[in-house]
Amino acid sequence: MSSIVTDQGIVHYEAYGRGQPVILLHGWLGSWGYWLKTMESLRRQYRCYALDFWGFGDSGKRRSSYNVTDFVNLVDQFMDRLGIEAAPIVGHSMGGTVAVCLALTKPHRVKKVIVVGSPITGSSLNIFLRLAGKPWIANIVWHLPTTLKFGIKLSSPYVVKDWPKWYQMITRDLSSTTLEAFFSSINSLHQTDLSLELSKASSPIMGIYGVGDNVVDPNQAGVIMKYAQVSRIKMMSNCKHFPMLDEPQLFNSCLADFLSWEFTNPHCK
Repeated sequence: MSSIVTDQGIVHYEAYGRGQPVILLHGWLGSWGYWLKTMESLRRQYRCYALDFWGFGDSGKRRSSYNVTDFVNLVDQFMDRLGIEAAPIVGHSMGGTVAVCLALTKPHRVKKVIVVGSPITGSSLNIFLRLAGKPWIANIVWHLPTTLKFGIKLSSPYVVKDWPKWYQMITRDLSSTTLEAFFSSINSLHQTDLSLELSKASSPIMGIYGVGDNVVDPNQAGVIMKYAQVSRIKMMSNCKHFPMLDEPQLFNSCLADFLSWEFTNPHCK
């Protein structure tokens, strides 16, 4: 277990492999563990760093704000502390939105962006996630942990293929999350709309979406294609919201291919 100290608290991370750095960001209610197979796959060519956002996993939980912009600052500070000038940023769900925001606000930090099942517009979130961002609803649900876990278990088969394993992962990660992080982060994500800003991103962007995603509308891939200067899209027909868990071999192959791709004309798709 590794960690750094930032102005806003401790950031936990895990590092694996050798080579050029790649930064991996988890989604809402997740942690670095979702990237384990990806890190193992890339270890011969890249040094992978998987972070826990503030309020999640083993990172600090004493903040009062857990907005998308807070997580952008976290990644920026993390790169500063580890001496990483620039790197490809890979993000799942909320983590992908953070990656795009980082590319827009601090373009010198980002070589490439890979978003996985990520909302470019917050309105693409499932209605239940949007409701979870309302403090009064989140407060009720949070104080009924048995009901919350039952609801997650009931919806699990619609979220990921190997849902029993995923259910164990999310209930573990949920126990490490705070109420404030629970509703504040998803509310911020719901309020985010990067579609019109996307054209200003100088970094190439790849979107990987599961066709059967019931958490984030997979048509967000079309938003990337429409607005990004340089884009690639991979629609994974046998995947839901977690392509890296549903089909890890195909996902890791697509990711490695994009990481090794060298582009020359930022105005050509």
